[in-house]
Amino acid sequence: MATRDPVVRLAAPGERLDVRRLLNAGALEIPDPLAERTILAAVESGGEDSRGEPLLGALVLDGKRIAAIAVRPRRRGQGVGTALVAAAARRRDRLTARFDPSVRPFWASLGFAIEPVDGRDRLRGVRR
Repeated sequence: MATRDPVVRLAAPGERLDVRRLLNAGALEIPDPLAERTILAAVESGGEDSRGEPLLGALVLDGKRIAAIAVRPRRRGQGVGTALVAAAARRRDRLTARFDPSVRPFWASLGFAIEPVDGRDRLRGVRR
């Protein structure tokens, strides 16, 4: 079965639990409270009829900082994360993110300037 390009929209308030579960599955630190953040959701079809459709991925924005991003394992490598970051970039003139070195190629491919974070095994990316 062919996969379609994901559609990214604002997550509905009723989808916060699904977002939390998706982030938990990725063993990601969850920003709290989610209600005070901008949450983008990637779904298969988009449009108003997409409410209640399973989330393919989610991105949590805290100001200009990408606080968390997660994509379902079966949809990784299919443009879901790229679509989420592109949607975030349309909302903010500058984005920052902190991440593990293992995902450096992903962030670099999206145009983030990457530098080490002092004293930690983490990296920081900035996209203008």
